[in-house]
Amino acid sequence: MLEIADTLELERPQDKLIRRLCATLSGYLDQSQIDDCIHAYEFGAAAHSGQFRKSGEAYICHPVSVAISLAEMRMDVNGIMAAILHDVIEDTPVTKKELTKQFSAEVAELVDGVTKLTQIDSKSHAETQAENVRKMFLAMAKDLRVIMVKLADRLHNMQTLGAMPAEAKRRIARETLDIYAPIANRLGMSNIRHKLEALSFETMYPRRHAVLKNAVRKARGNRRKIVDTIESSIKNRMEQAGLPCEVVGREKDIYSIYQKMLNKKISLDDVFDVYAFRIFCDNVDACYRILGAVHNLYKPIPGRFKDYIALPKANGYQSLHTILMGPYGVPIEIQIRTHEMHRMAESGIAAHWLYKSEDDKTEKFQARANEWLRDLLEIQKSAGDSLEFIDNLKVDLFPQEVFVFTPKGGIIKIPRGGTVIDFAYAVHTDIGNACVSARIDKQLVPLQTKLENGVTVEVITASWARPNPLWLNYVVTAKARSSIRNYLKHFKQKEAISLGRRLLEKELQTMHLHLENIDEERIQAVLKVTSMHSLDELLEDIGLGNKMPFLIAKRLTQDNVHGAIKLDDNVQSQKTPLIIKGTEGMVINLAKCCRPIPGDSIIGFFNPGKGIVVHHCECRNSTEVRKKPINWLDVEWSQDAVGDFPAELRIEILNQRGSLATIASTISELDSNIENVTVVDQDDRVSVDLITLTVKDRVHLAQIMRRLKELSVVIKITRVKA
Repeated sequence: MLEIADTLELERPQDKLIRRLCATLSGYLDQSQIDDCIHAYEFGAAAHSGQFRKSGEAYICHPVSVAISLAEMRMDVNGIMAAILHDVIEDTPVTKKELTKQFSAEVAELVDGVTKLTQIDSKSHAETQAENVRKMFLAMAKDLRVIMVKLADRLHNMQTLGAMPAEAKRRIARETLDIYAPIANRLGMSNIRHKLEALSFETMYPRRHAVLKNAVRKARGNRRKIVDTIESSIKNRMEQAGLPCEVVGREKDIYSIYQKMLNKKISLDDVFDVYAFRIFCDNVDACYRILGAVHNLYKPIPGRFKDYIALPKANGYQSLHTILMGPYGVPIEIQIRTHEMHRMAESGIAAHWLYKSEDDKTEKFQARANEWLRDLLEIQKSAGDSLEFIDNLKVDLFPQEVFVFTPKGGIIKIPRGGTVIDFAYAVHTDIGNACVSARIDKQLVPLQTKLENGVTVEVITASWARPNPLWLNYVVTAKARSSIRNYLKHFKQKEAISLGRRLLEKELQTMHLHLENIDEERIQAVLKVTSMHSLDELLEDIGLGNKMPFLIAKRLTQDNVHGAIKLDDNVQSQKTPLIIKGTEGMVINLAKCCRPIPGDSIIGFFNPGKGIVVHHCECRNSTEVRKKPINWLDVEWSQDAVGDFPAELRIEILNQRGSLATIASTISELDSNIENVTVVDQDDRVSVDLITLTVKDRVHLAQIMRRLKELSVVIKITRVKA
């Protein structure tokens, strides 16, 4: 067992640290568990033997310091052992299997969760870090102790950055501010979060930190008299009202002062104009009674009251916030909460270990953290790569919530700036995928409408609806963004396979064949020649326009699939047209230059990677398309093509008041909608406008044009086809 020197003079740094760790652990663990931790220390010390930190001290000092931080949070024995051993897999020859054998599978899993991926074949440091964070979150989802160890590890690293090169210091500090401090905040651990922010700020901007620290120290001395006056006034009023409580002047930390100055573009004097106090009491009822008493003492500033007790923040934080106009005309910021709420606000998920005795009140924090992690798991499954996952994570880590209600009275939290689409995805992914519009407080609104606090949102869905790529421009939640991307990625793939099959079948029909009648051997030979792994992959490539269907059909029917393809001169003339409805989705696109509509003569053009672009036969661009016969195909409108299709009209109208309104109302009467109006040319008498409107088909457009020609304000009207 561990031998600790009798005299402090002979003790090495690691001996002092393990002595301190054992003293802390003795406060809540039994001796057999402390012995297990000592065994982990001896194993770790042997594994790290000969390794030193840049400061010169033995490497084992770092993991033991991390374990001390966790012991102060009353982490369980397996968590402490994992902290002591957290670098052995990464930095020594010890394997996960060895750890399982020496300790337990649980300890080995925790250590593996914290261990960075060292053998990543990636292009950049950013990708490596992103992949490591992604791995850590997957491990967190299995066990929250992984992030506890990681945060304690990061905190000690930040406290001992001194010997690192300046560039490395700044990089680590930036990563801490971007990822680790927000994670601590998201898990309600404001104590660790403030320490990480303060250390990162000092590392990144040492001069700014020093200047602010000096200025804050001076300002606090000058403010002492006002603080004492306000504090005694509040205490006296609470005594008069018979409300026992504790009043404490709240110190703003330097990083939050800096952030406020930066974001609001104000000076330090303006930040220090606000005097902050916290009032602690015993129960929720007392919180609201104290709120009434302070509002009676000083006048509240309208619109500056927030009730985080009834509507807690996403990380479980609860408190009443109010701003009052105090004596001498100074604003007073007051936070009112119970003692238990304060402990939870400081410790977050760490409270699960710190206050286990208190009727499992910490279970709420655990549940919130697990719910967040489940959402992140859903996001990471659909994220294309680790960098996309990190982008989504950063969106998720910086929320300023608004609270909105479902029609049944449920409360949904949405980040500030969130839209109806974000709300729909927050309710359920399927509702987000199928939403078409919404009602806010019973009023119809577009999907991109930003939500305000307290509104009731009812989402309207349709079975035929699907996400629109444009939604990515205005959603703010990571869940909505990743769900839309995931749907579009799979939907495009599915659509491309379906179109590819139709195109290939059409070509084979001209040869009096069907795809199902082609020998499997021949299909496999063509897949080998085209470097495809499956028939679906080949069909997808055809549907996306990367491979010509009749060339693949030729390969499938030629005796020698490896040989050159023989093309007949009349290869195009044998073709039967592809029938389209115009609503196929992402792989059949209607050209914006000529905007074809049902009833028009049309031609299709293969656009590699995007599928087929359909042009009007009279479009100028279609003449260029026809010069490349292997890139175009005959297409026709289906008899049952339905939907709203954009068409463009060029209208010359009299430049007088109300002309455009008359045209708009006429178009509306004929069951059409104006999408865009552009003024091309204008003088005192005539205005030439381009109007984009939606029509059902060519007949519908002809009706609209005929009615518009009858208007006295219209001089000339033509359809734009190029």
